[in-house]
Amino acid sequence: MPVATPAPAPLDSPSETQAAAAIVEAFLEASMVPDPVKAATYIADDLVITFTGGRKFSHPRESAAFNAGRYKWVKKRMLRTDVVPGAGETICYNLGHLYGEWPDGTPFEGNRYIDRFVVRSGKIVQMDVWNDSAERLLTKNGIVA
Repeated sequence: MPVATPAPAPLDSPSETQAAAAIVEAFLEASMVPDPVKAATYIADDLVITFTGGRKFSHPRESAAFNAGRYKWVKKRMLRTDVVPGAGETICYNLGHLYGEWPDGTPFEGNRYIDRFVVRSGKIVQMDVWNDSAERLLTKNGIVA
């Protein structure tokens, strides 16, 4: 006798994917101020943030403190947010360029980034961050690798 396979969970509706993209963009806007208190209104209690180099954070105030040491200031020029509906969650990819100043005051722009988010039940549960900052610093210091 064949074993019944449960039906897959339904994919997010278009309104859920649009809402997830809006949540991600609002979170990023608050993070750029930086306003970690406002940014925290968009996250789940068990949020996991993984920055470049595998650095782990659980709250926007931690990533804001990290960025305060890495940059004199930094902002994102968001180009787009791509959404991928899933079963019970939406994956959002926010792509763009970083601009700002290094700690020594040297300006930079055009530093590519991609942030990947998992949104469940209207809250961000995971954020993964990648950018070209390391490559930029190698070049700035005359290191060809």
